[in-house]
Amino acid sequence: MKNPLRKVRLLTPGPTPVSTDILLSLAKEVIHHRGDEFKEILVECTNLLKYVFKTENDVFILTSSGTGAMEGAIVNVLSQGDRAIVLNTGAFGRRWKNILDSYGIEVKEIEYEWGDYVKLEDLEKILKEDPNYQAIFCQHTETSTGVINDIKGIKEVAKKYGDIPVIVDAVSSLLGEELFMDDWELDIVVSGSQKGLMLPPGLAFIAVNKKMWKRIESSKLPKFYFSLIHAKNYFERGQTPWTPAVNTIFALKEGLKRIKEYGIENLWARYKKLAQATREGVKAIGLELFAKRPCNVVTSIKVPEGVDGIRIVKDMQKDFGVRIAGGQREYKGKIVRFAHMGYIDEMDVVMGIAGLELTLSKLGYKFEIGNGVRKVLEVFNG
Repeated sequence: MKNPLRKVRLLTPGPTPVSTDILLSLAKEVIHHRGDEFKEILVECTNLLKYVFKTENDVFILTSSGTGAMEGAIVNVLSQGDRAIVLNTGAFGRRWKNILDSYGIEVKEIEYEWGDYVKLEDLEKILKEDPNYQAIFCQHTETSTGVINDIKGIKEVAKKYGDIPVIVDAVSSLLGEELFMDDWELDIVVSGSQKGLMLPPGLAFIAVNKKMWKRIESSKLPKFYFSLIHAKNYFERGQTPWTPAVNTIFALKEGLKRIKEYGIENLWARYKKLAQATREGVKAIGLELFAKRPCNVVTSIKVPEGVDGIRIVKDMQKDFGVRIAGGQREYKGKIVRFAHMGYIDEMDVVMGIAGLELTLSKLGYKFEIGNGVRKVLEVFNG
């Protein structure tokens, strides 16, 4: 029987928790999306998103998942006969390839073992041999593994070979990791609402370097819903091309105002501390991190020998109300993942590590219980 007194702590890498007051903003009366009131909200949100992306270029709000923004980036930039490089460090790097394959784009995939990160020398080697590629696709943080990639370095390599456009999936990294779209000269960056922005799922964002518009205007891949030309034309009069998720955009406005008030640099420092505490707590239990270059938004942990990783996830939720994520695809049951992005605080990390310790102890893993929580508290008290 479900315990009606059990509090739920959502520590999954998306969706992430949403504060009660942001949820209440969704309950406002629906307004017409072609009126002046919505126009003001849309323009305000767009300007605040420029602050978040660290860009003075165009940012568009899409009613879709982050995957929709990924597809939108592809269909607006490429044409039949184009060639692309995918830097694949996990499930979402693979998603770039899957979408490109579905449009018949020739893909050169540089694939890494899960848990590993992009090596710039690998990209350099490929481009030295053949620089004739029209785009490079990569993740900033790979949510499936907890790895961060050097997107600034990737762009620096691309610039040496004809300034090949670099298109970045920042769905999980936005607000959790330093990201300077303009300073790093990134060409397109996409993200979603349900992670660092602390909102429900349903919105996606695509930020476009002004250099990309000639390419967008000449792109020949089929597109309609995700056409950035439509989006740009409609935004000039303060609208979206199609009916947007009006009330979710209400919530976006409230969330972005708070982010601006708190300061993005403070958010970066906060998530760095939460990540440090999580990782130190995990290591104090005797567990091993999975990512070779861990990011600040999700920690991936190797399941110890003799312990059922699927049971860890199920039992933490059933017994303690702590919801974490397991591994994906071939790593199901082999790793577990803790998020520390979005509306998550120090006590969520403490309770998450406590739930992990209690669950591991119940499943027969031998360690000194309390070591993990103690280490987390030391980090927060330091």
